[in-house]
Amino acid sequence: MARDAADDVSPGRAGPGFAVRLALAWRALRGESAGDGGIAAAEPRAGAPHPQAALIEALIGGLHGAAIVLDRDGRVVAFNGEAASIAPALRPGEPALISLRVPELVEAIRRAGKRREPQRIEFFERVPTDRWFEAFVTPVKPPGERAGDLVLLTFNDLTPLRRVEEMRADFVANASHELRTPLAALLGFIETLQGPAKNDVGAREKFLTIMQAQATRMARLIDDLLSLSRIELNAHLQPETEVELAPLMRQVVDGLMTLARDRGVEINVAAPEESLVVLGERDELIRALENLVENALKYGAAGKRVDIALASAQTRAGAPEARISVRDFGPGIAPEHLPRLTERFYRVDVADSRAQGGTGLGLALVKHVVNRHGGRLSIESTPGAGAAFTMHLPLSRAEAADEQ
Repeated sequence: MARDAADDVSPGRAGPGFAVRLALAWRALRGESAGDGGIAAAEPRAGAPHPQAALIEALIGGLHGAAIVLDRDGRVVAFNGEAASIAPALRPGEPALISLRVPELVEAIRRAGKRREPQRIEFFERVPTDRWFEAFVTPVKPPGERAGDLVLLTFNDLTPLRRVEEMRADFVANASHELRTPLAALLGFIETLQGPAKNDVGAREKFLTIMQAQATRMARLIDDLLSLSRIELNAHLQPETEVELAPLMRQVVDGLMTLARDRGVEINVAAPEESLVVLGERDELIRALENLVENALKYGAAGKRVDIALASAQTRAGAPEARISVRDFGPGIAPEHLPRLTERFYRVDVADSRAQGGTGLGLALVKHVVNRHGGRLSIESTPGAGAAFTMHLPLSRAEAADEQ
């Protein structure tokens, strides 16, 4: 159903209807009617809070975004809680220019007061953290009057959008770089085979082996990118299929036994006798667990042992959950790397990761799978003593009821 412009009180930018209501409320508070030219109430002295500030503050309190109301002299009449978080120095009755120390915003307020026209600006703050804002400066005047008594400032926090843009740009740059490296290698080998090594059988066999490895790396990267995109696309959809975890875990282990034998790593599996069932997408859970086990076999192979355990437990809130942990006994991971391990393309050792055939997307994929299933991923590691990755997954309602 279409809304009238007068009903627009969306976050950040209050619509013209809200400004009209604010102006009429201001006139009413001053003892005027919409057209009687009534006598105005006495103006507050400089530095003193306006006597009707509480009512104006209640009026703008319904806005979800930050809002500040100034009088014709640029003093603060009222502001809501969101505005206080943006400008903690705001004080009723004091000049706004003292607390709003953003040059672009100060200039927009001056232009709005001089031209009596709405102004829109964007500005950036570095303290206490990097944040981007969109501000609307709107002179408020009752219908039929040339000048108004108030200026309404409303704000939109653009920080989440900017961070998404930065993440997208970084993702494209990293993905392009990861694809460009093997592609350049393939082109170089093809040119060599077409030229100097055209009739060299030994060189051809060597180069074809390397080309196959590079092509496999590109195929895996593309496969991971597509899987990550599909998971993110369905992130808002809660899985509804019951999946028993013990058979799934054994399927993953059976599929990676060849890699374990090649690396000389022993896999130990522990699972409870009772079944543990979660609501999930079987293929996604398999992919996530495969990534964890494969990483343990590749990067923790020096420990010659990988322990995979399934157990029932409880969250801190007391809700039943299933935990699948994958522990290796390799070199471990330094503490400074742990918070960033699930970032796309983040690697502790870039050269080692590429040598192992890693794409830098495995743990990001695991995190997104677990998040989509309403769980979380925890990582524990001590340098020299291996690492443990644990998927925490909520049990299905029926299974949770049996546990209780």
